[in-house]
Amino acid sequence: MIARSFLRTTLAAAALAVAGGACAAAVVGQPAPAFTATDVNGRSVSLADFKGRTVVLEWVNPGCPFVRKHYDSRNMQNTQRSAVAQGAVWLAVNSTAETSSDYRTPQAMAQWMQQHGAAATATLMDADGRVGRAYGARVTPHMYIIDAQGTLAYAGAIDSIPSGRIADIEAATNHVKQALPEVIAGKPVATPATQAYGCMIKYADG
Repeated sequence: MIARSFLRTTLAAAALAVAGGACAAAVVGQPAPAFTATDVNGRSVSLADFKGRTVVLEWVNPGCPFVRKHYDSRNMQNTQRSAVAQGAVWLAVNSTAETSSDYRTPQAMAQWMQQHGAAATATLMDADGRVGRAYGARVTPHMYIIDAQGTLAYAGAIDSIPSGRIADIEAATNHVKQALPEVIAGKPVATPATQAYGCMIKYADG
């Protein structure tokens, strides 16, 4: 169990990261920032590769207890599978700097995702933080949905209860699962933006 004091500290930091931060956030309703990054297998992946398809972005850091909450419970994997089954592309992005104690090599990151049964289309390494900063990603997990026209349709939390307790998942609204069918159908998203919660992303300096 995660200590309550730690949770309070982390949640407060997350709130500060969302409210302040040095990252200029991408704007819902505007074109999603283009990017190219290398995945854990050394392949170049660009947002443009998926033109005409719905894309989900998930910021991930295995060292974050909030990330582990959603992976240990398989909530994240189930959400990934649901998205992929609907024809969406799922890109997990790790923006942790190489100087951070939480940094994992591409091989270690690939192994962690495999061990946890992740269903992401690709896992991208963003150690220089370019992709994360372009989107204004501030915490892990931080979620984004891009529609088939390349417009950012959702940005925020995976669900509605900002806690580290697995027991809270069942009672929470999964914002990604709720928004995705609306995005795919070309309908307005009922809740297009929420406040993401989790661990602050450990970006590289500069």
